[in-house]
Amino acid sequence: MLENRALSTRDSDKRCEDEETWIFGYGSLVWKADFPFEEKRTGYIKGFLRRFFQNSVDHRGTRSKPGRVVTLIRSLNPDDKVWGMGYRIGKSDSAKVLSHLDYREKNGYERQNVLFYPYPRSSSQTNEPKTILLYLATQDNPSFAGEQDSLNTIATQILGAAGESGDNVEYVYELANAMRSLYPNEVDNHLFELEKILKLANSNNKDQHSQLCTDDNRSLKSKEG
Repeated sequence: MLENRALSTRDSDKRCEDEETWIFGYGSLVWKADFPFEEKRTGYIKGFLRRFFQNSVDHRGTRSKPGRVVTLIRSLNPDDKVWGMGYRIGKSDSAKVLSHLDYREKNGYERQNVLFYPYPRSSSQTNEPKTILLYLATQDNPSFAGEQDSLNTIATQILGAAGESGDNVEYVYELANAMRSLYPNEVDNHLFELEKILKLANSNNKDQHSQLCTDDNRSLKSKEG
């Protein structure tokens, strides 16, 4: 079994000087890679679950009003899959990209080494499972929100939260849309149910706003008459 462990920055950077580096994106990196890469590959890792259990006090929230973003937790089922995107980084760019990602993921995330399974098979790209780096928010980091909150509680926190990378709701919608587009036959119940709750809440808010506007217009007309 492949060892899953946190990698020290020194060990990981030294490794990337000697061989190719692959980065696994399972959150915003699925649809928005802000670093140079030489190849990207759809696929999955095994033995984890994607969950909105990490507070965001920078990218999708603030310290006074944290948002929620995804991290990975160990699954009791070693065959559970988390679908995402693998990126092969050129040797000359590896150290720079890892330094960039270390800063980007500074809010509680650590590098870990896992096995990535490219899928579907390709005649022009790699198909063999390979070691890949990912950033995982450990459960002892200060921004870990815990595993007990219901999806309704998580949705309530997400609504209205925003940070330097944009609205928290947008993050959920973009990730859900990317999963449906890339993997139309796969269902991420946690993600899709959260998206459903948020869309219903936004729809209700719009209906209430529309009703308030209608009532205000009626009031103005009554005063004019």
